[in-house]
Amino acid sequence: MNFQHTEDRRMLADTLNRFIGEQYGFATRDRIARSEHGFSTQLWARFAELGVIGALFDEASGGFGGGGFDISVVFESLGRGLVVEPFLDTLIVGRALARSGNDAQKAALGALIDGSRIAALAHGEPDSHYELARVTTRAQRSVNDESNAWTLNGAKAVVQHGEQASMFLVSARTSGDDDAEAGITLFVVPRDAAGVNVRGYRKIDGGRAAEVTFDNVTLGDDAVLGSADAGFATLEYALSCGVLALCAEAVGAMDVAKDYTLDYLRTRKQFGVPIGSFQALQHRMADLLLEIEQARSAVINAAAALDGERTARERAVSAAKYSIGRIGTLVAEECIQLHGGIGMTWELPLAHYAKRLVMIDHQLGDEDHHLERFIALGAR
Repeated sequence: MNFQHTEDRRMLADTLNRFIGEQYGFATRDRIARSEHGFSTQLWARFAELGVIGALFDEASGGFGGGGFDISVVFESLGRGLVVEPFLDTLIVGRALARSGNDAQKAALGALIDGSRIAALAHGEPDSHYELARVTTRAQRSVNDESNAWTLNGAKAVVQHGEQASMFLVSARTSGDDDAEAGITLFVVPRDAAGVNVRGYRKIDGGRAAEVTFDNVTLGDDAVLGSADAGFATLEYALSCGVLALCAEAVGAMDVAKDYTLDYLRTRKQFGVPIGSFQALQHRMADLLLEIEQARSAVINAAAALDGERTARERAVSAAKYSIGRIGTLVAEECIQLHGGIGMTWELPLAHYAKRLVMIDHQLGDEDHHLERFIALGAR
């Protein structure tokens, strides 16, 4: 299999890397990440104009990419700049809409791709512990109502950019046990629907998230994405796209952390010589470089499997997320230690890259969860 990027993907990566390098320096990123919105609406529009969002979707959805390698190219560049704009949830929600939406729901893809509308995934719950099928938020048919309306009740945790989203993709239990794959229904819920409550907060690695509760929210059948009780497959696929994106983002962040560390080893002197000349530090850095290449290979494998058969796709994605979790933590720890005490200072960008790498491990399932999932998928 040829893993070389196409000319279009190389051009996209070059354009995006140049734009981030010129317009999204660390000082700008830090200011945006700590802002009231948690991201820049102006830069989000610029990203859309560059076609970065469109690269995440295929032509049928209004984009011009949509393959696993398109996702990895975009998010690796975003990881290099620690970009906090809502790319991840736009990808996840958009891919779910494209896969299972009706004509009206698919029409919303245009607004997502041009950046004029923000969507957020509301799936994780306070006690779900990464288990994809554990959904306790409930949606029931309204009693004595000929309109076939649904009533939605429950709470969702860590909804990325929930304050700024105009629509939520919500998973709800419509039948079955709390841990059953069957009986999950996906709903497209407007942010301004009566009974939707959002409480926002800052995230430790920059940007903002929210706790979202649904208190007797009334929805029509047109809010159902796909079929009732059959939302798990769509949710699983969309989150696989999201996990691949996170893994690629981590590789981009690792590359930058590595470059910062190599530069420090070449310039910091002890006993009159650069500390990079010390054999013990050379060995540690060489081991780190090998681990980063292993992470990159895992992402390539997941990107190649994204559009394949379900079990092979899910195993490849979980293998990549496990590798990223382990290696990302190692890179964060080693790069900070090789910098010494300065590596932990807020003013040094490295500390923010290390923090992001650690947090990526805990997003959409940590390494322990994905190792267990990889084993379980192989046993089926």
